Amino acid sequence: MTNILLILFFVLLFLILFYSKRNRGLAQKTTISPTYVPFLKEQEFNPDISTDNWDLHKLRLDKFKRSQYKGLTFFVSSENKIYYLSEEGDKVYC
Repeated sequence: MTNILLILFFVLLFLILFYSKRNRGLAQKTTISPTYVPFLKEQEFNPDISTDNWDLHKLRLDKFKRSQYKGLTFFVSSENKIYYLSEEGDKVYC
């Protein structure tokens, strides 16, 4: 009787250790990656990346004649006027 209890004890101990190691490994493998934020240099050379930086926005307008600022794309006309397109497709000058 004592042999059976001893064997049962070791089996339970083994199962507890096995599952605790397995759960610990799963917790370590789970990583939360931060949202992608482009570097300033990448934003400087790509006018299609939205920015909140007003100075960078002006620089891109001078360089590329278009820039995305706070989710809205602005353009520079041939008369050097800044505009964006409304939802209806009309030019709205700033």
